[in-house]
Amino acid sequence: MTGVQGERSGPAPEHRVLLVTNRLWTVPNLLSMLRLALVPFFVWTLVERELGWAALVLVVAGASDFADGKIARHYGITSRLGQVLDPVADRLYIAATVLGLAAVDVIPWWLVGVLFARETLIVLMYPVVRHHRLPIPEVTFVGKAATFNLLGGFPLLLLGHVEGWWTVLALACGWALVWWGTVLYWVTGLTYAWQVADMVGQRRRSAGADR
Repeated sequence: MTGVQGERSGPAPEHRVLLVTNRLWTVPNLLSMLRLALVPFFVWTLVERELGWAALVLVVAGASDFADGKIARHYGITSRLGQVLDPVADRLYIAATVLGLAAVDVIPWWLVGVLFARETLIVLMYPVVRHHRLPIPEVTFVGKAATFNLLGGFPLLLLGHVEGWWTVLALACGWALVWWGTVLYWVTGLTYAWQVADMVGQRRRSAGADR
């Protein structure tokens, strides 16, 4: 892996700059591809009512989602494919998860509506971003935390529907994570909307100043 690390004299804190490359086969990209490849298996476990296996798949997905960002930051590397693949994998997994969990009565359908309303907000920004040729807003820590909470809470909700001594505890912890994840999910959506609006305003002011 290739990285660029800023060098400073004295005890100044380490500063790492992420190098954007065109490489496809990076470890973060492979982890994102793994998440995408597991989606059909996750759907199959729900169809077969294998809720324990479904929970395990979500745990693996959540771990890979955390790991790809951690590796990219640690080694100071990111790729153009990863900038698109990572959020697409996250959204596809969350879409498959919430629809699947609602279909097996683990979560209510109105929660699906709340989460998909946020996705609709993001989709509506794409034409604006493309028209003004704006850079794709980076995935923020809050955005990663939202995904982590959701992908951490959903497997606990699944385990809460499997008979065992853990049922009540799993449901309580699962719903706590899901509620926090939903709030943070909307916070990131509104933050992205503000970033896009700010970039559009800057472009317009710049265009006006050049006239």
